[in-house]
Amino acid sequence: MAGHGAEEHPHGADRLCGAGDRVYSRAVRRGRVPRRDAEPVPCLLELALLHPDPDDMDWLVPTSPQEVMTRLLRGMYDEVSASQRRVGSAVAAVEWYAGLGRQVRPDTSVAEGPAIRVLDGLARIQAAMDEATQACTTEVLTVQPGGIRREAELSEGLHRALALRGRGVRMRDLYTHVARHGQGLLTYLELMGDAVEARTLDEVIDRLILFDRTVAFIPANTDRTMALELRHPAIVEYLVTVFERLWRLAIPLTAPLPDTGIEGISHREQSIAALLAEGHQDAVIAERLGISVRTCRAHIARLSETLGAASRTQLGVRIAQAGLDGPPRSGAAVKVPGRGSPSVR
Repeated sequence: MAGHGAEEHPHGADRLCGAGDRVYSRAVRRGRVPRRDAEPVPCLLELALLHPDPDDMDWLVPTSPQEVMTRLLRGMYDEVSASQRRVGSAVAAVEWYAGLGRQVRPDTSVAEGPAIRVLDGLARIQAAMDEATQACTTEVLTVQPGGIRREAELSEGLHRALALRGRGVRMRDLYTHVARHGQGLLTYLELMGDAVEARTLDEVIDRLILFDRTVAFIPANTDRTMALELRHPAIVEYLVTVFERLWRLAIPLTAPLPDTGIEGISHREQSIAALLAEGHQDAVIAERLGISVRTCRAHIARLSETLGAASRTQLGVRIAQAGLDGPPRSGAAVKVPGRGSPSVR
């Protein structure tokens, strides 16, 4: 009963629930209430606002309001006293730690700050990025997921990019293939000239920015209002290795995407087919390729039409038959199911 009451009435005597207020008020006015009236509000017994009538156990009598008030005030006084003691202890601890801090000589090995720092809020992220930009002297590596870059996103970091270019810093950027269709990115790259080299992939990892291979920034939540600033050499070296391997696989932005070797199927549809074969849902595929779910489904519809599939199940079979469930087969002649002749790359 006690457990049930605590779950149903999670409050104290200072803030009764509506049902408890009505039953207790009636008990005070009448001097007692039947036990059955209090069954829906076990909080009154748990808080000792009602207790059994010693003359008749089927009835409950109230604790006087004056006694309840005294109990509440005593509890408040005890809480304030405990808080004052905790504040006193905290102040004493702060003074003790401050005294220790004055005795410690600075450690030059950690002069650069903590190995991992959480940046909470866009203002702190921007300030840390500006600081890293000012300290950068040789190279910036970035991974930019999400498809077509909005002009606002490009403008946001333009001042940093121009400052880097002015100091002769080289920049390499990785995007998804979809980013090729954004005029804003093309304008940005034209403005930056030889200072920036860009390549694209079907899909990339989440956002990553590396300065001089000594400090990296990655998102710390989904809406990117928090970030991690990483200075641990092992972590930064690992991220540089990931970038370099993706870079070798990527296609220069100035080069055309390779032909799929299958008539009527674009490079993007080939990527979608491979992800469908892995069992991914439309929303996941869209996110990984940097396109909208609506666009993704339009490509899937064209795939179905091209491969002659009447259902998703049949589409999976057709994808496997056409060899679209894995990496492109360079130089191979591929026969599209449902069509009479193969198309050769």
